[in-house]
Amino acid sequence: MSNIDRDVDLAKRAKIIEWLKTELVDQMAHLLKGIWEGSHHRIVDGLASLIAYCYILGRRLGISLRNLDEVILDKMKKHREEGHQLEEWYGDISALEEHLRKR
Repeated sequence: MSNIDRDVDLAKRAKIIEWLKTELVDQMAHLLKGIWEGSHHRIVDGLASLIAYCYILGRRLGISLRNLDEVILDKMKKHREEGHQLEEWYGDISALEEHLRKR
């Protein structure tokens, strides 16, 4: 691979990372508007897009999807063990752990 090809590839990778970052912001706005409007469809669509773009951004940054799942599971385990309020009040932490383990 020539220096020019490497420079083009590097620029392309940097551009896609910047684009993904703007998509995250855009999708967060989409989600918040959906919550404000009470639109179930917009809420689910915004959440799904945020999750998908986070995984893709991680992959573009060199983090495997499996590794990201493992880190999320570790975080949830730690939160559950520390008595996080979301776990104590609603069981959200263990529900997410169970969901990720079943995949």
